[in-house]
Amino acid sequence: MANGLQKRHDDFFGDFGDWMNDGFFSNLGKAFYSITPEHGTMKTDVKETDQAYQLKIDLPGFDKADIHLNYANDMLAVTGHRSSFSDDSDKKGNMIHSERTYGQVSRQYHLPDVDRDKITAKYEKGVLSMTLPKLDQAVDNDSHIEIE
Repeated sequence: MANGLQKRHDDFFGDFGDWMNDGFFSNLGKAFYSITPEHGTMKTDVKETDQAYQLKIDLPGFDKADIHLNYANDMLAVTGHRSSFSDDSDKKGNMIHSERTYGQVSRQYHLPDVDRDKITAKYEKGVLSMTLPKLDQAVDNDSHIEIE
């Protein structure tokens, strides 16, 4: 009797294990893991000196025309858009395997007291390099308020 119960238990979980190893489920965790912020597509190095902020942002596979930069209210916004693509891997147009992505990515950086007229940017070999010079005199946004 005990052997019969064990066999039914093994059969059930054996089929369950096979089901979970199906192609759809085997990549489910990887797909979720790859969209978390620490695995996103905009890896950045930010260096601050007394004179400027220097950024290096990885944006591989983007055309320079599809990267948009905006600085307002002490925030630098970087947005990139990659159009969809088609890759006919066989004569019927079936994709055998695809890991490339398309769509829009964006990120914001809080970088206060920047001289917006002197910001420079260069995109080369998939890396966006930016220099954001600081204002000669930082604008004091703090103000003391007296209570009556």
